[in-house]
Amino acid sequence: MSGYKPLANVQKLLIDVVGELLPRDAALDQAAIRSVETAAEPPLIIDFSDFVVGVPAPKYRVNDAAAAAIQRIAIKRDYLEREARNRSLGHAGELLVMEFEARRLFDEGAKQLVDRIEHSSKVKGDGLGFDILSYDADGRERFIEVKTTSYDPETPFFVSSNEVGFSEEAVDQFHLYRLFNFRKSPRMFSLNGPIAASCLLDPVSYRATLLGS
Repeated sequence: MSGYKPLANVQKLLIDVVGELLPRDAALDQAAIRSVETAAEPPLIIDFSDFVVGVPAPKYRVNDAAAAAIQRIAIKRDYLEREARNRSLGHAGELLVMEFEARRLFDEGAKQLVDRIEHSSKVKGDGLGFDILSYDADGRERFIEVKTTSYDPETPFFVSSNEVGFSEEAVDQFHLYRLFNFRKSPRMFSLNGPIAASCLLDPVSYRATLLGS
């Protein structure tokens, strides 16, 4: 909740209560669904000077017990899953990052690299482990995975095993750009290197294949 500080001793209760209440209240449920499924357009940003912010500091430390509790309640994250499946929101976030990268390279004196920025997930398809191929000012490739939410910077997000694996292979070149408050006042922070080094990874789903006899 924007404007409220999370308290470690009540977070589990809050999640349990809200998780039970939303599906039972049709009006709240529909409002939540509209919030995460509404189509999005890339916002027009003239000045990117305050667009990038620091990585938010966790409000409280996630210990082993808290991590186990988070994993046990994964089934109640349907609304975040719906937002993650909102392709227009994801696409709008990627287009905004394309614009940001072009401005960044131009400002860093590497305008010759701007035309080489590639929307890889669109040109080559999903499954690469990143969405955008950009560059550092010295010409080194920068692999960018974009995760976009309409909510606060601490909002959990979903990553694939392929993205996690690629972040471990391209340690020095992988950047996860987390866009937040996207529909109101978009901001972004960056997580560089292996995703597992910055985030608690919660295995919320598995692909099941029948075993042969």
